[in-house]
Amino acid sequence: MREDELATRVVEHFRAAFDDVDIHLEEPYDHYGNRGVADVYVRVRTPEPVDYLIELKADAAVRHATGANEILRQYRRMERYFYKDDEHAIRTKLGREGPGVHALLLFAPTKRCVEHVREHAALYESVDPEATVEGVEAARKVAFLTNLDRAPEGELGFLSLNGPLAFDSVAFREAVPSGSRLADALWGDD
Repeated sequence: MREDELATRVVEHFRAAFDDVDIHLEEPYDHYGNRGVADVYVRVRTPEPVDYLIELKADAAVRHATGANEILRQYRRMERYFYKDDEHAIRTKLGREGPGVHALLLFAPTKRCVEHVREHAALYESVDPEATVEGVEAARKVAFLTNLDRAPEGELGFLSLNGPLAFDSVAFREAVPSGSRLADALWGDD
């Protein structure tokens, strides 16, 4: 599975799930030499603006990375510097309910990604789900994508690796959609 396939599903999901949405692919940022690219940057209005900064990881990215530290460093750099770039602005808003920013690191539901995450589960589970970005409440999620085939209906999902369910725990296994690509990647040969 390639990153462009994942990005397509993300775009389909946000277009179907929200009426007022701005979607930007490969959105660059640059803050005093701290350059990078958010794979997908989405701003929805519900009615206040809520942003989704998305880093996607498919087989090629996992294969070419030197390890989980490199992937986490790239993800954290995006979170840290995206809003310091003058082109992107997020403001605190009185009365905002919930996070104004969702920083997502999303893995493809493939054997290669599952093996990578299994090997480095402790590192991915250690990402604190709560954060503040430029004074705005933020949520961090490291997860496997699920329901890829239902993205055009706005039903793309994810199974968190840094939430309350430890990877490979009984509760995590029970949360994996049966018959899904993730189930096949986790237990296809069992």
